[in-house]
Amino acid sequence: MKIGVPKEIKNNENRVGMTPAGVFELTKNKHTVYVQKGAGFGSGFSDLDYINAGAIILETITDVYTSSDMIVKVKEPIEEEYPLIQSHHVVFTYFHFASSEPLTKAMLKSEAVCIAYETVEDKDGTLPLLTPMSEVAGRMAIQQGAKYLEKPIKGRGVLLGGVPGVPPGRVLVLGAGIVGIQAAKMAAGLGAHVTIMDISMKKLRYVNDVMPSHVVTEFSSEYNIRKRIKDHDLIVGGVLLKGAKAPKLITRDMLKDMRPGTVLVDVAVDQGGCMETTKATTHEDPTFIIDDVVHYCVANMPGAVPYTSTLALTNVTLPYVINLANQGWEKACKKDKTLAKGLNIVKGKIVYEEIAEAFNWSVDAM
Repeated sequence: MKIGVPKEIKNNENRVGMTPAGVFELTKNKHTVYVQKGAGFGSGFSDLDYINAGAIILETITDVYTSSDMIVKVKEPIEEEYPLIQSHHVVFTYFHFASSEPLTKAMLKSEAVCIAYETVEDKDGTLPLLTPMSEVAGRMAIQQGAKYLEKPIKGRGVLLGGVPGVPPGRVLVLGAGIVGIQAAKMAAGLGAHVTIMDISMKKLRYVNDVMPSHVVTEFSSEYNIRKRIKDHDLIVGGVLLKGAKAPKLITRDMLKDMRPGTVLVDVAVDQGGCMETTKATTHEDPTFIIDDVVHYCVANMPGAVPYTSTLALTNVTLPYVINLANQGWEKACKKDKTLAKGLNIVKGKIVYEEIAEAFNWSVDAM
């Protein structure tokens, strides 16, 4: 199979869909890999690294799409990429369709096979291709939140870990999934007081067992959220509904109950955000302020640490890429039910129910 790895063109997206090590494994399996010139620079990989691994370097993104049967990338295609995707393509990437009707319509029109990393699902309900980026984003949420709490950036002027004689900052984490646990771990490591909320008692019991005593759990409800936002300095939204829009847990009217300079980090922004005032931002212009509350809603947070993120992503995607290349998408998905859950759009039809529900459309069962 001919596999293409284009350069990411989303704002400040420095990750790349595959490492040279991944290319080496594919070429070892007798596949041809086309990599766009400069695609790996942001992640620390040179064109020569890819050439030495067996890749063919192509000059433009158009060349890569035109030459390839399968496209392996990181982020969802943006508008200028839509015309490049054709009916013969298999596109394997993060799509997050439920948060973008224009993207969904464009991929339906293309009649390509769209396999989304974020809905590939194991038997136990875990999302193996989303997990590493959720781990990165959860940890970054605290790193970024701590920075934007600084007064020159309009934050409350709070040091999360505090100092002797001064209480530490208070962090509220919504969701005890991968993002939430990693955020709580980072915040606790800095010495902050952490409250983590979820509607799953099983998850809360796990957090209670593994986290230090300054991480406390609380059942998530609107009443409890409204109570906690009044005295917490940093609020992290880490709620995920597989393939669907995130629920709005922080509403517009709640901002008035927060102290000026409170920081909101919405990691769920890729799925529409779990805060009503969320709007996607970029690493170039990451924050905005509403009612004196700082919002950080960057839609590709792991793109800021591309070396770590690209290695972590290729570690988990490569086995699936190899299977798709060796067997073709139909046979690979028929044999591997985990991979089959990644099928979102196939030849002009939505085959993942939550996407259709997001736009009140009908689903075409396969």
